[in-house]
Amino acid sequence: MNTGHNHHQGDFHTDDIQDAEFQDAEIIDETHEQEIPESHHQTSAQDSIDVEIEEETDELPEIIIKKTPEQKSEEKQTEKSINNQSNNSSEADEAISILEAELHKEKDKFTRLFAEFENYKRRTAKERLELLTSAGQDVILSMLPVLDDFDRALVEISKSEDENLLRGVELIHSKFLNTLKSKGLEQIQVATADPFDSDIHEAITQTTAPTEDLRGKVLDVVEKGYKLGDKIIRYPKVVVGQ
Repeated sequence: MNTGHNHHQGDFHTDDIQDAEFQDAEIIDETHEQEIPESHHQTSAQDSIDVEIEEETDELPEIIIKKTPEQKSEEKQTEKSINNQSNNSSEADEAISILEAELHKEKDKFTRLFAEFENYKRRTAKERLELLTSAGQDVILSMLPVLDDFDRALVEISKSEDENLLRGVELIHSKFLNTLKSKGLEQIQVATADPFDSDIHEAITQTTAPTEDLRGKVLDVVEKGYKLGDKIIRYPKVVVGQ
């Protein structure tokens, strides 16, 4: 009895040990099962993109892409860079428009200034030419009566028989006249029976025309007319028939 009792106690003790080992094994399994999700969670945290698939009975799986903070930051920076480029482009277009407007304004100003300068050059050149042409106008005007005297002297000397005297006076007259012509003096040609023109003739008197066809025409030239360049400095004095 004692032996059997002792054997039963030894078996109970053995069973307790086995139960304890079994419990320890379950604890280890539970610990291992708890460690697996944490390890799996750590591994998935290192991934750049998590893909979760939710299955539904009647719909296709929905894919949800989760982005890391680094990727979100890069996207924000990219979007910000695009916005900055767009703003810079708008500012550049506006600056170009302003520069084009200023360029057009300066070009118009330059064109006007250039036109004014060309007008000034033409005006001063004309004035200089007129000055050079009419520089000796007063002197030449004062010499015209002397020229008239030469003309009258030639008429009177031609009536005499002294050909040497006539030839000498003609040489002096020709030399004097050529000198004045070299300074721009030119005689206004007027002949009898020319139509009277108030723009180039000065009528000192009117007389009855000897014939009908001489009415309104020059009958006689009392004093010769001259011009210096294109300017008339003395109008020819004429008698007009009426």
